[in-house]
Amino acid sequence: MKLISLKHRYDYGHDWYVQILNTGRHVPNPFKHWSLIQASVSWNDYASWPYIQIKSGTGTLLSVMFWVYKFGFDIGFFERTWIWDHMDQLEINNDEDAMPPWGHSDIEYQIRNKDHD
Repeated sequence: MKLISLKHRYDYGHDWYVQILNTGRHVPNPFKHWSLIQASVSWNDYASWPYIQIKSGTGTLLSVMFWVYKFGFDIGFFERTWIWDHMDQLEINNDEDAMPPWGHSDIEYQIRNKDHD
């Protein structure tokens, strides 16, 4: 279990991510890839209309997303982790179909998509 993970990405703007108490891959299956708190701050190249989204369920206890002009902020409590290994693989392959569904483990993804490698 990692205490804190930080990541920066550039994808039509700068995105900074933080995960606190991330379980990762080494725990039993029902608890894989969960984080106590996840947050991101974004400054994007393109502007958008302001909005706020609050959700609960479907992989999160509580998630709040806020967007205004080019600034975005997202925080989630006890939710499925953003799997950066797959995001990085997307950047390498430049293939949008390479990202697995969020609920699958790496082994399930490799077995189901073995002809894509």
